[in-house]
Amino acid sequence: LVAKLPYNLGVGGAMRLGYRYARDHDYDVAIQIDADGQHDPRYVPKLVDLLDDNDLVIGARFAGEGDYNVRGPRRWAMVMLSAVLSRVARTKLTDTTSGFRAANRRVIEMFASWYPAEYLGDTVETLVHTARRGFRIRQVPVAMRKRMAGTPSHSPAKAMVYLGRAFAVLTLALIRR
Repeated sequence: LVAKLPYNLGVGGAMRLGYRYARDHDYDVAIQIDADGQHDPRYVPKLVDLLDDNDLVIGARFAGEGDYNVRGPRRWAMVMLSAVLSRVARTKLTDTTSGFRAANRRVIEMFASWYPAEYLGDTVETLVHTARRGFRIRQVPVAMRKRMAGTPSHSPAKAMVYLGRAFAVLTLALIRR
């Protein structure tokens, strides 16, 4: 969807537009999947199956399937975010920055009218917003494939920037209503 747009909406704007399309065309389910090719679409049915009892399902890289690994400050940020967001969502979450998600009609409706534009807002802030509104969130283990496109953000400097942004987004999400 993003690549076919005649103008740049940014990730948040493109995601909101996708959720608006899903809402306007009466979709029961919307799947969010990163564009780097690492998410295996064979897991989509596992995510969708859990929507019978949940509103938002996350494909989690760190939940016991596959060998995806992150180290250093980036990993520390992910562990801390998961600990805080698990408490907010009242369920164990191990991969709160995953861009592989399934949403039901109720969450589609919410995301169609509200979706953050900030970096990491599409993962961290959406979880805070969703949990605070009483929606049920769950994760399912998924394995990641080798990156097919894009440039990974692995360097000590980038990891520290990621750490700072992650906590800034989390802080803003927790104080916003």
